[in-house]
Amino acid sequence: MRIEIDGLIFDDSDYDADGDVLYLSRGPSRTAADSEQTPEGHVVRWNADGDVIGVTILNTKWLLERDGYLKITMPHEVRLRPGELTPALAAA
Repeated sequence: MRIEIDGLIFDDSDYDADGDVLYLSRGPSRTAADSEQTPEGHVVRWNADGDVIGVTILNTKWLLERDGYLKITMPHEVRLRPGELTPALAAA
């Protein structure tokens, strides 16, 4: 399943319903060269070339239900509507 965030296509996802954590990744599985916590508490991971290779979104469903959207800064603020993440959340 493919999820698009700010023009980036994440081709793999894993949702941990017990922890309400959504893991998104791009391309083949690999170790990140760097990662950073966003102001919202999520985590963005980069490869050695500075390309985003993964995102970990905490409290995914809770935030969508509470706010009606999910905000993530990577590097600028992006707001996702519930329908944009439904395929990844429904697969769990």
